[in-house]
Amino acid sequence: MGVKMQRMKRVFQLVATACKKLGKGLARVLMLCFLPVMRLLNINRIDRYIIKKFLTTYIFLIAIIITISIIFDFNEKIDKLTQSHVPMQRVLTDYYLNFIPYYSNLFSPLFVFIAVIFFTCKLADNSEIIAMKSAGMSFRRLLKPYMISAALIAITSFLLGAYVIPHGNVAKVNFENAYIKKKSSNTLENIQMQVDTGVVAYITHFDNRTKSGYGFSLDKFANKKLISHMTAQTIQYDTLSERRHSWTLRNYRIRTLKGMREKITSGERIDTVILMEPSDFFYTRGQQETMTLPELSEFIERQKMRGASGISVFEVEYHKRFAMPFAAFILTLIGVSLSCEKRKGGMGASIGLGLALSFSYIFFQTISASFATNAGWPAMIAVWIPNILFAIIAFFLYKRTPQ
Repeated sequence: MGVKMQRMKRVFQLVATACKKLGKGLARVLMLCFLPVMRLLNINRIDRYIIKKFLTTYIFLIAIIITISIIFDFNEKIDKLTQSHVPMQRVLTDYYLNFIPYYSNLFSPLFVFIAVIFFTCKLADNSEIIAMKSAGMSFRRLLKPYMISAALIAITSFLLGAYVIPHGNVAKVNFENAYIKKKSSNTLENIQMQVDTGVVAYITHFDNRTKSGYGFSLDKFANKKLISHMTAQTIQYDTLSERRHSWTLRNYRIRTLKGMREKITSGERIDTVILMEPSDFFYTRGQQETMTLPELSEFIERQKMRGASGISVFEVEYHKRFAMPFAAFILTLIGVSLSCEKRKGGMGASIGLGLALSFSYIFFQTISASFATNAGWPAMIAVWIPNILFAIIAFFLYKRTPQ
């Protein structure tokens, strides 16, 4: 038992050392990426010291938690992965390579808060903050490198969440459905949706594997009156077309109504544009996380136009892409205000209070999001409530901190 404990301790020390080196390396890369901006802001040596400490601690904590999460996640899923006979290379590239940025970005506000409290308490215990204030640095000036660090994290988090991570989530979700959950729905019956203003499409059966269906009809209305009715025996999505929404109809028939007159045209094949895609028919859990910010915005507008229900989940995700990066500034201000003073009992009380506040932030965020999806609250208000509430707390703590 003692040998096992020593081995586990050794492994943990190696992981911690590797994560610390990773944190320093990534912090240096992040600072170099934003070096022109930092020069414009007139960053001095103390500012660079605090920024480096902030980013290194933040990345170190993320690396430690994500490493432990991967170990537990792999241990939980190893039986299913073994039964599925999936190559280890696919496990690493399709799943865990996308697992890391997704969960790192998801819990970024929490790690920002803990990182600020952790290394600021150490600065206070080492009397470094007292020395800075003795040299004439005010608390407001002390906040400058913290806010610059928060801005670097917020910008990176926003770009990752809005444009990079959704592409990785596609591969991650497909991998989970194929090898872990083993659920795939490739066919649908009786699809009906409004594809444009006054245009309603209906498909009796659709197969997502072949991107084709049968029993298709398209009705166009103007002033609540039917002006055109199209039917087709089969419908096929053109995946090779350069244009989006390209469909091929076979054995079609079009009835055009003008007052009491009716015109009928028919043919074997017609290529046309219909404002729908196969992805519009299939909703999978977590689908909103696989869309980039422009795709999410376009999807919400299209679903609103169609009068579809259940779009609050997508609206919540859209506003979270903006709210979560902004939370880095609020939680940084709270963290600095709580931990910049040297306390008699050390950093334990500050870290405990910080953890309580950070977990309460996540709790409020989850509760308010559920109000939007289940109670009909406006998504924007529901998502931003935790930020507004904690911004008030941050302002109160900032005012009571000696300047």
